[in-house]
Amino acid sequence: MIERTIREYRENVFDAIGSQWMLITAGNDEKINTMTASWGGMGVLWKRNVATVYVRPQRYTKQFIDASDHFSLCFFDESWRRQLAYLGSVSGRDEPKIETAGLTVVSERAAPYFAQARLVMICRKLYAQPMEESCFLDPTVLNECYPLRDLHTMYIGEITQLLTQE
Repeated sequence: MIERTIREYRENVFDAIGSQWMLITAGNDEKINTMTASWGGMGVLWKRNVATVYVRPQRYTKQFIDASDHFSLCFFDESWRRQLAYLGSVSGRDEPKIETAGLTVVSERAAPYFAQARLVMICRKLYAQPMEESCFLDPTVLNECYPLRDLHTMYIGEITQLLTQE
């Protein structure tokens, strides 16, 4: 992978996250976990280039993000769609889903990522905040997206490295 500057990022973030999906990954040399996500954002906050991701409390990946200083965001080409769907539908608690999906873990940076990704963002956690029911100004969003009231935790990470395939 080649390291690039964040200024070289030219993708439509709405398409990259909302339509193509991404893997949020965290862990250490002993154990990692990943999850598929289609909610998030990128921008500038606190004079830093940041990515914002959202993780529900029941997701196994959450404990890895909470225990780590960094996480990665991995984006894949369309040929990986089936594996991304699989990774979002099973838990790493129950089976070796990363291995089953055929992904190769790379642990040479501050957060683990996957060799098959076309784009990787390594993010340093800056902020975490559980969403609160009382903060929803439009109750239809709460009722539509959280019928079980399993509100996400929002994580804001500074994008410290941007990696692309050669």
